[in-house]
Amino acid sequence: MPSRAATEYRYEKLTWPEINDAVDLGKVCILPCGAVEQHGHHLPLDVDLVCPGGIAKGAGLAIPDKILVLPIVAYGYTGHVMDFPGTINNDFEHFMHHVLDITKSLAYHGFKKIILLNGHGSNMPNLDLVARRTNLETDAECTLIAWWNLLTVDKTFLPRWRQSKFPGGCSHACELETSLYMYLDGDNVRKDKIKSGTISFNNEDNPFNWVDLFGAGPATTVGWTSSYSDTGVLGDAELATPEKGKEAYEESVKQLCRYVAYFKDRPKDVRKDRHRKPPTMPIPWSQRPLA
Repeated sequence: MPSRAATEYRYEKLTWPEINDAVDLGKVCILPCGAVEQHGHHLPLDVDLVCPGGIAKGAGLAIPDKILVLPIVAYGYTGHVMDFPGTINNDFEHFMHHVLDITKSLAYHGFKKIILLNGHGSNMPNLDLVARRTNLETDAECTLIAWWNLLTVDKTFLPRWRQSKFPGGCSHACELETSLYMYLDGDNVRKDKIKSGTISFNNEDNPFNWVDLFGAGPATTVGWTSSYSDTGVLGDAELATPEKGKEAYEESVKQLCRYVAYFKDRPKDVRKDRHRKPPTMPIPWSQRPLA
Protein backbone atom coordinates (compact mmCIF):
# COMPACT_ATOMS: atom_id res chain seq x y z
CA MET A 1 0.00 0.00 0.00
CA PRO A 2 1.50 3.38 -0.95
CA SER A 3 2.53 5.66 1.89
CA ARG A 4 0.41 8.67 2.79
CA ALA A 5 3.21 10.87 1.47
CA ALA A 6 2.86 9.29 -1.98
CA THR A 7 -0.85 10.01 -2.27
CA GLU A 8 -1.25 13.33 -0.40
CA TYR A 9 -0.39 16.52 -2.30
CA ARG A 10 -1.18 18.95 0.54
CA TYR A 11 1.97 19.74 2.50
CA GLU A 12 0.15 20.76 5.66
CA LYS A 13 -1.85 17.50 5.80
CA LEU A 14 1.27 15.38 6.37
CA THR A 15 2.78 14.50 9.74
CA TRP A 16 6.46 15.05 10.38
CA PRO A 17 7.36 11.38 9.79
CA GLU A 18 5.42 11.58 6.51
CA ILE A 19 7.44 14.66 5.56
CA ASN A 20 10.52 12.44 5.82
CA ASP A 21 8.79 10.04 3.43
CA ALA A 22 8.02 12.88 1.02
CA VAL A 23 11.67 13.94 1.06
CA ASP A 24 12.68 10.35 0.27
CA LEU A 25 10.27 10.41 -2.68
CA GLY A 26 11.99 13.52 -4.04
CA LYS A 27 8.75 15.44 -4.19
CA VAL A 28 8.68 18.88 -5.80
CA CYS A 29 7.33 21.58 -3.48
CA ILE A 30 5.02 24.16 -5.04
CA LEU A 31 4.58 27.40 -3.11
CA PRO A 32 1.72 29.50 -4.53
CA CYS A 33 2.30 33.23 -4.01
CA GLY A 34 -0.43 35.81 -4.46
CA ALA A 35 -1.87 39.05 -3.16
CA VAL A 36 -5.03 40.56 -1.70
CA GLU A 37 -5.71 43.31 -4.18
CA GLN A 38 -8.47 45.15 -6.01
CA HIS A 39 -9.70 43.63 -9.27
CA GLY A 40 -12.25 46.13 -10.44
CA HIS A 41 -15.97 46.17 -9.72
CA HIS A 42 -16.64 42.60 -10.82
CA LEU A 43 -13.96 40.44 -9.17
CA PRO A 44 -13.19 39.96 -5.46
CA LEU A 45 -9.92 40.82 -3.78
CA ASP A 46 -8.73 37.20 -3.82
CA VAL A 47 -8.19 36.73 -7.56
CA ASP A 48 -4.44 36.40 -7.11
CA LEU A 49 -5.03 33.70 -4.51
CA VAL A 50 -7.73 31.71 -6.29
CA CYS A 51 -5.91 31.51 -9.63
CA PRO A 52 -2.46 30.18 -8.62
CA GLY A 53 -3.99 28.20 -5.76
CA GLY A 54 -6.45 26.51 -8.10
CA ILE A 55 -3.78 25.63 -10.64
CA ALA A 56 -1.43 24.28 -7.96
CA LYS A 57 -4.28 22.15 -6.57
CA GLY A 58 -5.07 20.85 -10.04
CA ALA A 59 -1.49 19.75 -10.56
CA GLY A 60 -1.39 18.20 -7.09
CA LEU A 61 -4.51 16.18 -7.80
CA ALA A 62 -3.09 15.07 -11.16
CA ILE A 63 0.31 13.87 -9.93
CA PRO A 64 0.20 13.64 -6.11
CA ASP A 65 3.17 11.26 -6.09
CA LYS A 66 5.42 14.03 -7.41
CA ILE A 67 4.07 17.21 -5.81
CA LEU A 68 3.55 18.85 -2.45
CA VAL A 69 1.54 22.07 -2.53
CA LEU A 70 2.16 24.43 0.38
CA PRO A 71 -0.37 26.86 1.86
CA ILE A 72 -0.43 30.01 -0.22
CA VAL A 73 1.58 33.14 0.61
CA ALA A 74 -1.44 35.43 0.66
CA TYR A 75 -0.01 38.94 0.91
CA GLY A 76 2.24 40.35 -1.81
CA TYR A 77 3.78 43.58 -3.02
CA THR A 78 0.86 45.86 -3.91
CA GLY A 79 1.84 49.36 -2.76
CA HIS A 80 1.06 50.89 -6.14
CA VAL A 81 -2.60 49.83 -5.82
CA MET A 82 -3.31 51.34 -2.40
CA ASP A 83 -5.56 54.06 -3.85
CA PHE A 84 -8.16 51.28 -4.31
CA PRO A 85 -9.77 50.26 -0.98
CA GLY A 86 -9.22 46.71 0.22
CA THR A 87 -5.73 46.19 -1.16
CA ILE A 88 -3.26 44.90 1.43
CA ASN A 89 0.39 45.77 0.87
CA ASN A 90 3.31 43.71 2.12
CA ASP A 91 6.55 45.70 2.16
CA PHE A 92 8.75 44.26 -0.56
CA GLU A 93 11.60 43.37 1.81
CA HIS A 94 9.25 41.74 4.30
CA PHE A 95 7.66 39.82 1.43
CA MET A 96 10.96 38.59 0.06
CA HIS A 97 12.32 37.60 3.47
CA HIS A 98 9.07 35.80 4.27
CA VAL A 99 9.18 33.69 1.10
CA LEU A 100 12.92 33.12 1.46
CA ASP A 101 12.39 31.85 5.00
CA ILE A 102 9.94 29.31 3.57
CA THR A 103 12.26 28.11 0.79
CA LYS A 104 15.20 27.85 3.19
CA SER A 105 13.07 25.85 5.63
CA LEU A 106 12.11 23.45 2.84
CA ALA A 107 15.73 23.07 1.80
CA TYR A 108 16.78 22.47 5.41
CA HIS A 109 14.26 19.63 5.73
CA GLY A 110 15.63 17.98 2.60
CA PHE A 111 13.42 19.16 -0.27
CA LYS A 112 15.70 20.02 -3.18
CA LYS A 113 13.20 21.14 -5.85
CA ILE A 114 10.96 24.15 -5.19
CA ILE A 115 8.59 26.05 -7.49
CA LEU A 116 7.28 29.51 -6.67
CA LEU A 117 3.95 29.66 -8.53
CA ASN A 118 3.06 33.33 -8.73
CA GLY A 119 -0.37 34.87 -9.23
CA HIS A 120 0.42 38.60 -8.94
CA GLY A 121 2.41 40.46 -11.58
CA SER A 122 4.18 42.88 -9.26
CA ASN A 123 5.51 39.99 -7.17
CA MET A 124 7.65 38.88 -10.09
CA PRO A 125 10.87 40.88 -9.55
CA ASN A 126 10.75 40.16 -5.83
CA LEU A 127 10.19 36.43 -6.28
CA ASP A 128 12.86 36.26 -8.96
CA LEU A 129 15.36 37.46 -6.38
CA VAL A 130 14.02 34.98 -3.80
CA ALA A 131 14.49 32.11 -6.26
CA ARG A 132 18.01 33.26 -7.10
CA ARG A 133 18.98 33.60 -3.45
CA THR A 134 17.53 30.18 -2.66
CA ASN A 135 19.70 28.70 -5.39
CA LEU A 136 22.85 30.45 -4.17
CA GLU A 137 22.34 30.15 -0.44
CA THR A 138 20.99 26.60 -0.12
CA ASP A 139 21.61 23.28 -1.82
CA ALA A 140 18.07 23.29 -3.26
CA GLU A 141 16.93 24.45 -6.69
CA CYS A 142 14.14 26.99 -6.91
CA THR A 143 12.34 28.25 -9.99
CA LEU A 144 9.75 30.99 -10.46
CA ILE A 145 6.69 30.49 -12.67
CA ALA A 146 3.91 32.98 -13.30
CA TRP A 147 0.83 30.86 -13.89
CA TRP A 148 -0.16 32.81 -17.00
CA ASN A 149 3.20 32.10 -18.63
CA LEU A 150 2.32 28.41 -18.61
CA LEU A 151 -0.06 29.33 -21.44
CA THR A 152 2.90 30.26 -23.66
CA VAL A 153 4.56 26.82 -23.65
CA ASP A 154 2.35 25.48 -26.42
CA LYS A 155 2.79 28.19 -29.03
CA THR A 156 -0.60 27.39 -30.56
CA PHE A 157 -2.65 27.96 -27.39
CA LEU A 158 -2.81 31.73 -26.96
CA PRO A 159 -3.29 32.60 -30.65
CA ARG A 160 -6.43 30.45 -30.77
CA TRP A 161 -7.60 31.29 -27.23
CA ARG A 162 -7.11 35.03 -26.96
CA GLN A 163 -9.60 37.46 -28.47
CA SER A 164 -8.54 40.63 -26.65
CA LYS A 165 -6.32 43.29 -28.14
CA PHE A 166 -2.58 43.21 -27.65
CA PRO A 167 -1.15 44.92 -25.76
CA GLY A 168 -3.41 45.57 -22.82
CA GLY A 169 -6.33 43.21 -23.32
CA CYS A 170 -4.87 40.69 -20.88
CA SER A 171 -3.40 42.72 -18.03
CA HIS A 172 -5.46 42.76 -14.81
CA ALA A 173 -9.05 41.67 -14.06
CA CYS A 174 -9.03 41.11 -17.81
CA GLU A 175 -10.12 38.51 -20.36
CA LEU A 176 -7.76 35.94 -18.80
CA GLU A 177 -8.12 36.54 -15.06
CA THR A 178 -11.87 37.00 -15.30
CA SER A 179 -12.29 33.83 -17.36
CA LEU A 180 -10.23 31.71 -14.99
CA TYR A 181 -12.01 33.11 -11.94
CA MET A 182 -15.37 32.47 -13.61
CA TYR A 183 -14.37 28.82 -13.94
CA LEU A 184 -12.82 28.37 -10.49
CA ASP A 185 -15.25 30.44 -8.39
CA GLY A 186 -17.98 31.75 -10.68
CA ASP A 187 -20.54 32.35 -7.94
CA ASN A 188 -18.39 35.19 -6.60
CA VAL A 189 -18.10 37.08 -9.89
CA ARG A 190 -20.36 40.16 -10.00
CA LYS A 191 -21.48 39.38 -13.52
CA ASP A 192 -23.67 42.46 -13.82
CA LYS A 193 -20.65 44.68 -13.19
CA ILE A 194 -18.24 43.25 -15.77
CA LYS A 195 -16.84 46.09 -17.82
CA SER A 196 -13.62 46.33 -19.80
CA GLY A 197 -11.02 48.94 -18.90
CA THR A 198 -7.96 50.43 -20.53
CA ILE A 199 -4.43 51.33 -19.48
CA SER A 200 -4.22 54.98 -20.43
CA PHE A 201 -0.54 54.98 -21.34
CA ASN A 202 -1.07 52.02 -23.69
CA ASN A 203 -2.98 54.40 -25.94
CA GLU A 204 -0.10 56.79 -26.51
CA ASP A 205 1.01 55.04 -29.71
CA ASN A 206 4.46 54.84 -28.18
CA PRO A 207 6.67 51.82 -28.97
CA PHE A 208 8.48 52.18 -25.65
CA ASN A 209 5.71 52.51 -23.04
CA TRP A 210 3.12 49.71 -22.99
CA VAL A 211 2.24 46.70 -20.86
CA ASP A 212 0.36 43.38 -21.01
CA LEU A 213 0.62 40.14 -19.03
CA PHE A 214 2.42 38.69 -22.03
CA GLY A 215 4.85 41.49 -22.72
CA ALA A 216 5.95 45.03 -21.95
CA GLY A 217 7.63 47.87 -23.76
CA PRO A 218 11.40 48.33 -23.45
CA ALA A 219 10.97 51.48 -21.33
CA THR A 220 7.63 51.11 -19.61
CA THR A 221 6.94 53.44 -16.68
CA VAL A 222 4.56 51.94 -14.14
CA GLY A 223 3.53 54.12 -11.21
CA TRP A 224 0.31 54.37 -9.22
CA THR A 225 -2.42 52.20 -10.74
CA SER A 226 -4.94 55.00 -10.15
CA SER A 227 -2.92 57.23 -12.49
CA TYR A 228 -3.64 55.06 -15.53
CA SER A 229 -6.94 53.35 -14.62
CA ASP A 230 -10.19 54.70 -13.22
CA THR A 231 -11.76 51.33 -12.35
CA GLY A 232 -8.79 49.06 -11.69
CA VAL A 233 -9.71 46.89 -14.67
CA LEU A 234 -6.89 46.66 -17.18
CA GLY A 235 -8.12 44.75 -20.19
CA ASP A 236 -11.04 43.26 -22.05
CA ALA A 237 -13.01 41.70 -19.21
CA GLU A 238 -16.17 41.65 -21.32
CA LEU A 239 -14.62 38.94 -23.52
CA ALA A 240 -14.31 36.55 -20.56
CA THR A 241 -16.28 33.30 -20.34
CA PRO A 242 -16.13 30.33 -17.97
CA GLU A 243 -15.49 28.10 -20.98
CA LYS A 244 -12.34 30.09 -21.73
CA GLY A 245 -11.44 29.80 -18.07
CA LYS A 246 -11.73 26.02 -18.19
CA GLU A 247 -9.43 25.91 -21.22
CA ALA A 248 -6.87 28.17 -19.52
CA TYR A 249 -7.05 26.12 -16.32
CA GLU A 250 -6.56 22.79 -18.08
CA GLU A 251 -3.68 24.11 -20.17
CA SER A 252 -1.94 25.65 -17.15
CA VAL A 253 -2.30 22.47 -15.09
CA LYS A 254 -1.07 20.33 -17.97
CA GLN A 255 2.03 22.42 -18.53
CA LEU A 256 2.78 22.69 -14.79
CA CYS A 257 2.66 18.90 -14.54
CA ARG A 258 4.97 18.63 -17.54
CA TYR A 259 7.43 20.99 -15.91
CA VAL A 260 7.34 19.12 -12.59
CA ALA A 261 8.11 15.85 -14.40
CA TYR A 262 11.11 17.50 -16.05
CA PHE A 263 12.31 19.46 -13.01
CA LYS A 264 11.97 16.64 -10.48
CA ASP A 265 14.69 14.43 -11.92
CA ARG A 266 16.77 17.04 -13.72
CA PRO A 267 20.41 16.79 -12.57
CA LYS A 268 21.52 19.88 -10.75
CA ASP A 269 24.04 22.10 -12.50
CA VAL A 270 27.42 21.76 -10.80
CA ARG A 271 29.13 24.82 -9.40
CA LYS A 272 32.82 25.22 -10.30
CA ASP A 273 35.11 27.66 -8.53
CA ARG A 274 37.32 29.42 -11.11
CA HIS A 275 39.71 31.03 -8.63
CA ARG A 276 43.36 30.12 -9.16
CA LYS A 277 43.85 30.13 -5.42
CA PRO A 278 41.03 29.12 -3.04
CA PRO A 279 39.35 32.15 -1.41
CA THR A 280 40.47 32.70 2.15
CA MET A 281 37.09 33.85 3.47
CA PRO A 282 33.45 32.87 2.98
CA ILE A 283 31.29 34.62 0.41
CA PRO A 284 30.12 37.72 2.32
CA TRP A 285 26.41 37.08 1.82
CA SER A 286 26.40 33.32 2.45
CA GLN A 287 28.13 30.90 4.77
CA ARG A 288 27.33 27.92 2.59
CA PRO A 289 30.57 26.22 1.50
CA LEU A 290 31.37 25.19 -2.05
CA ALA A 291 29.86 21.74 -2.61
